[in-house]
Amino acid sequence: MRPLAWWACVLALLATATAVVASSGDRSSDFQNCLSRCVVGRCHTPTTLPLDLRLTRWTCTDDCKYTCMHTLTDNAVRHGKPIQQYYGKWPFWRFLGVQEPVSVAFSLWNMWSHLQGARRISRKIPATHPMRSYYLTWAYVSINAWIWSAVFHTRDLPRTEKLDYFSAALAIMYALYFTVIRMLHMYPRATDGSSQKATANPRSTMYIAWSTLCITAYIAHVTYLSILPRFDYAYNMAFNLALGVAHNLLWLLYSLPRPVSFLRRFPYAPKTYRPIYAYKAGLFVALTTAATALELFDFSPVGRILDAHALWHLSTAPIAKLWYDFLIEDALDEGWRTPQQ
Repeated sequence: MRPLAWWACVLALLATATAVVASSGDRSSDFQNCLSRCVVGRCHTPTTLPLDLRLTRWTCTDDCKYTCMHTLTDNAVRHGKPIQQYYGKWPFWRFLGVQEPVSVAFSLWNMWSHLQGARRISRKIPATHPMRSYYLTWAYVSINAWIWSAVFHTRDLPRTEKLDYFSAALAIMYALYFTVIRMLHMYPRATDGSSQKATANPRSTMYIAWSTLCITAYIAHVTYLSILPRFDYAYNMAFNLALGVAHNLLWLLYSLPRPVSFLRRFPYAPKTYRPIYAYKAGLFVALTTAATALELFDFSPVGRILDAHALWHLSTAPIAKLWYDFLIEDALDEGWRTPQQ
């Protein structure tokens, strides 16, 4: 759930959600026997776990699962056998109770990139610009998504999983929301030529309808997934995929040459006007889509530390800066100025 990160997030969900309930490793008899012995030997009597494990909500049974997972992984490595997944995840070495330390670090880097992006938007885009508040809101929604990504990679629990997924879906939804407003010029416009006061837009009815649709769709999405006895991963993927595809198509249309794109990119510029930086929107879509290859070509973690999912988080952080560069460049274009200015 994160620069054109919504598309990458969607495919990341595709890569991870297919095996979240059980995997070959935890289904094996060796693992189940090891787990039974550990639980009987350690957890039937009062056991005090180290402070870092208690702070990160590990239980004695969780610790037994972790111990057995690495015991069997050690045996697999020693005998040259493939490393197995357990409960939908690769075996990682934890650090201070954190399940996937590298993914947590890269998630926090993404959060920092969006925080910096929000600060740059506040400094460089005039307060009177009609899209400024939307871009700032999206930055804060993305910051929230990456915070919950870090929490989820710290401890994979049912509650942290839902908060991660719901926050990612909100970031994707809001990205599409402001993109439609930007492309169809639904925002309030200044009519006195001063840009100091925005008046009601003739499209206000369309704006209200679009806002209502997005709010209703997101609430229904979260409600549906929350009331089910078992999380519907297939539906969740389909929902996010539909939003991500629609969002990317709009920005690709923005980037296309004049004879191909039918969008009017700016409210006070001719429809044929295409800024020289328009190609960057398509480039960023391509970059984030290419980054998903790290998810599609998954591999067991190197040294039980670094896997494809962590590398995906690594790749999206610098792309965030490029995306904010583009949003600021687009917002400062002359095409936003009324003819009187």
